[in-house]
Amino acid sequence: MTTATRSTGYAGTLALTAITPIVWGSTYAVTTEFLPPDRPLFTALLRALPAGLVLLALTRVLPRGRWIGRTAVLGVLNIGAFFPLLFLAAYRLPGGVAGVLGAVVPMFALAFAAVLLAEAPTRRKVLAGVVGVVGVALVVLRGNAELDTIGVLAGLAGAASMAAGTVLTKRWGRPDGVGPLALTGWQLTAGGLFIAPLAVLIEGAPPAMDGRAIGGYLYLGIIGTALAYWLWFRGISRVSATSVAFLGLLSPMSAAVIGWIALGQALTVLQILGLAIALAGTVLGQIPPKSTPGASSAESAGPERIRLDHDASCGKGPVSPESAVAEDAAEPTAPERISRDPLVVDGSSPKSATIVRGNPAERAVAAASLDTGRRIVPGQELVAAKSCE
Repeated sequence: MTTATRSTGYAGTLALTAITPIVWGSTYAVTTEFLPPDRPLFTALLRALPAGLVLLALTRVLPRGRWIGRTAVLGVLNIGAFFPLLFLAAYRLPGGVAGVLGAVVPMFALAFAAVLLAEAPTRRKVLAGVVGVVGVALVVLRGNAELDTIGVLAGLAGAASMAAGTVLTKRWGRPDGVGPLALTGWQLTAGGLFIAPLAVLIEGAPPAMDGRAIGGYLYLGIIGTALAYWLWFRGISRVSATSVAFLGLLSPMSAAVIGWIALGQALTVLQILGLAIALAGTVLGQIPPKSTPGASSAESAGPERIRLDHDASCGKGPVSPESAVAEDAAEPTAPERISRDPLVVDGSSPKSATIVRGNPAERAVAAASLDTGRRIVPGQELVAAKSCE
């Protein structure tokens, strides 16, 4: 596969994933214009649980074994804890302050990725995180903003929860044969079930709803949650978790632009400057580090496919770095493939790499071939030419 081909696929994945925070930016306008006031937990519940149950019915796949616990953890981090903390911060803080706290998600993601994915934060990405926070602050912050300790802590906790969920979703990947749509359904259902008792205990009975409210909830559930999170988790599986986290800076930018277009809210020169700075931070956060000797070209051009040599990995020949060679742009022919889905490796080096998808025969080939010493980047796809049978 050529560098240009990989770069195009990488950019396309980022573009599709960017739809999610842009859609999330519409949540404020929909909530204020269509939904009952003062019911944040009920809104969070209707966003998550119905969408999760529908996706479960469509995919007909349930988590098993250790994935029951993992689903609970991811569902709480990405949905169940994140939504209530987000709304708590929004209620106790001016909208601008809450927006700035949300913009620190990429910084938390860099820290979590360093620990959980062995991805050392680069100076460029740290700079991108600072630039993004400054840009968002110029867009949403006001001079008379007042701080509230509980609100600030809730905002920071929500940002940390979202960042941890993003990185752990990358680390754990998906079970064999499970697509991002099913994974989305699992997490939305788990998160919704976590929110349900909180909504009942704190807010009581559901509010009365008219046609506008029903339409608003349908939009948030279908577009703003089911579709948006599917694209988000799909993106995490294909590019680095920190790159996806930086896309979150688009959400407050989207909210400001939608407020200007749909709600008639004015944009000052300073806010327009902030939009440009935040966008620069988002783009800067997507630039991969320069290739270093011995590093995979996937690091500079996005994930690549690696074909694993049969003879060397099955003990029929010497194992060498040349045993894993970059595959050309064409897909392998059907007889060479053991299954339709490629293997996916999560790890920054062969020693820490974990095969997170692939059938047992392919895993055997990959496990042996990882001893070649070739560096593996998170999200890299491995294609086994033959099994060891």
